[in-house]
Amino acid sequence: MVKLHGGHIIARALKNEGVDTLFTLTGGHIVPILDGCLQEGIRIVDLRHEQAVAHAAEAYGRLTGKLGVAAVTAGPGVTDAMTGIANAHFADTPMLLLGGRHLVRQELMGGLQEMDHPRMFHSITKWAGTAWQTERLGDYIATAARAAFSGRGGPVFLDVPMDVQFDVVDEDSIIWPHQYRANQVHGAAAPVVDDLVGALTGADRPMIFAGSGFRGAADELAIVAEALDAPTYLNSRARGSLANGHRLLGNYARSAAFAGADTVLALGVDWDFRTGYGRKIAPDATVIQIDADSTKIGWNRPAHLGVVADPAEVVRQLAARSAHFTVSDGRTWTGEILAMEAAGRTSAESEAAVDSSPVQPQRFARDVAAFFGPDAIVAVDGGDIVSTTARWLQISQQGHVLDPGPFGTLGTGAPFAIAAKVAFPDKLVGIVYGDGAFAFNGMEYDSMVRLGLPVVGVVGNDGVWNNIKTFHRSFYPDRLVATDLGIRPYHAMVEGLGGYGEFVDDPAQIVPALERAVASGKPALVNVHIAETMRMSSNYSQ
Repeated sequence: MVKLHGGHIIARALKNEGVDTLFTLTGGHIVPILDGCLQEGIRIVDLRHEQAVAHAAEAYGRLTGKLGVAAVTAGPGVTDAMTGIANAHFADTPMLLLGGRHLVRQELMGGLQEMDHPRMFHSITKWAGTAWQTERLGDYIATAARAAFSGRGGPVFLDVPMDVQFDVVDEDSIIWPHQYRANQVHGAAAPVVDDLVGALTGADRPMIFAGSGFRGAADELAIVAEALDAPTYLNSRARGSLANGHRLLGNYARSAAFAGADTVLALGVDWDFRTGYGRKIAPDATVIQIDADSTKIGWNRPAHLGVVADPAEVVRQLAARSAHFTVSDGRTWTGEILAMEAAGRTSAESEAAVDSSPVQPQRFARDVAAFFGPDAIVAVDGGDIVSTTARWLQISQQGHVLDPGPFGTLGTGAPFAIAAKVAFPDKLVGIVYGDGAFAFNGMEYDSMVRLGLPVVGVVGNDGVWNNIKTFHRSFYPDRLVATDLGIRPYHAMVEGLGGYGEFVDDPAQIVPALERAVASGKPALVNVHIAETMRMSSNYSQ
């Protein structure tokens, strides 16, 4: 009779789910899980901080469509990972955090790192629980996966007591669930599609806006946009759904499009602070909102047509009916918006043409984006430098701009990039950092060196918390505090860990330095001294 320990059961259940990689920071409370993964051929990627472990699992899930999985030890291991789980929650990313837990037989006795973890996770997960029975561990994994992929998706948490992991049971007694979660996406019913086509066909000034809930159907989105001749805007995980340079893809005039459109097709969009809570849309505009999560429909902004369905599947349905969309000969709407886009680009290009030192942020953004080009995967980690660079990025594959999402977490850059390089080893993988953000998980360069992952990072280093300093200055100009960092030698830290590092303060050297970073074959960081600005984000005031 074959016997398996609990950690092996977990690993086999993960493998049955399609998991091929587990991110971790080792600890005594999860040794059986790691041993099981080793036996089942699941790749183990070990990082230096549990927050990074959770971030990496989230990014892996985003990029592959599989369940991203992280395993951390009990107590502080679990609490360290909570920020990563909160980030995945607000980004609607399916992922599983496995936590170690004290022995069942020591419950309430004050064992090492004893803690009732699940109660902490109820507000930031789709499901959180404890696995109490070894023979049911496969069922617990199935329950977690089913919850993780519900709606838009989200994180789940399962802790497993140490003795439940170590216990050995007969293989025949184990419950191995199969076909335990939905495997078919649903679009809109035929009459609803008719209503959508009718509303879009009657639009004189349509626009399309796709957000983090839009995943897939990139080709069909282009068909719909072109049939409607509609200016199209993308944010978060929808970036890359239209190829860089597509005639209808906007970056600079979204607010003007919102204000002027008579019909807005919103695909997996959050009307949150990033979108002005939907208030920038003209009051009399027709809003068509399609989302897999019913709670997003009508949130902060009324939806005239609110459809609970997979946005990508509905776009496929609309693409199949694209011949019904007609554009009147005298319509000037799209040309007007595209002219505003061109003016915005011209203004940004004028700023980027400056050759001064320290480097102007727009010059930094332009040159870094040109270096990474359309085919890379780029993690963005910071505040101002990210919002500036995002307008220039040329990424043309959906989801390959890895931003933290609405939670605004700093420190996602390195772990996101590690996951990307693990998932796509032949791709150019980059990180665009603010100097403040680099320090959160900069030690993960040690992980990159140790694991042989040649990621290319670049820091826009102005030596301050620029967004916060500008905000602080507007209220208390004579009492600035905790806003300055100095121009620190972050590149030297990466060199010290065995990577490639270089400092740049001449704009003409940004691209050559990045090319040298790639040529080194090592994890690399190019530290670019950029000018401090006084531009304040509107996120605090909308």
